[in-house]
Amino acid sequence: HIAVLDINEQAGKALENELNAKLGAKRVKFLPCDVSNDDQLLSCFKAVVDDQGYLDVVINNAAIMNDSLRTYRKEILLNLTALVTSTLESMAIMGKDKGGKGGTVINISSVASLCQSPIFPIYFGTKSAVTQFSNCIGMNEYYSKTGVRVVSVCFGATETPLLNNCTLEHFNNDVITESAAQGVVDAFKLAESGSTWLSTSNRPVRDITATVQKAYGILSELVFQ
Repeated sequence: HIAVLDINEQAGKALENELNAKLGAKRVKFLPCDVSNDDQLLSCFKAVVDDQGYLDVVINNAAIMNDSLRTYRKEILLNLTALVTSTLESMAIMGKDKGGKGGTVINISSVASLCQSPIFPIYFGTKSAVTQFSNCIGMNEYYSKTGVRVVSVCFGATETPLLNNCTLEHFNNDVITESAAQGVVDAFKLAESGSTWLSTSNRPVRDITATVQKAYGILSELVFQ
């Protein structure tokens, strides 16, 4: 069974109907929710657990890219704060240390977390935080207690090098929906907790954990030398 949370009720209901037509009646349930609102988000968690009895997998995918003065606070709340709240609530429900059976949280990040650029600095900052948060809370110190894998998947769109010379044109072409979905499925099947995966230009998702750890290792040497 699948629960879909979204603020857009019309689109959410249409998706519910479409998926139920493919998967079977009542396999998918849409719950209207502004995930940046803690009360609404936690109420939806409770509704799903009350209805199904348990959670196995939570995918946090909500995000906007709008660095305007009117919207940047909402951008931070939606892209980062809501994701953290959802991850922590998922771990509280699924965690073996809380009486649960374990499970998986997949946090959707972006290639924006893997490079530096003057474009959309707030968006880049939120996605960098998503990747770092997922890496840290997915470490074995947590996983060995909770049994909850936390994995980040960074979506991108091009074959250009991601770690240097990022400019706006590198983000013009979207990864198609089917490729993105398959990337999440493959990461779910293969990923270790705390790992980082990259899905770009509709190529198979790749485990880039070793590269990310190497980069942080270089920085850590500067901190602790």
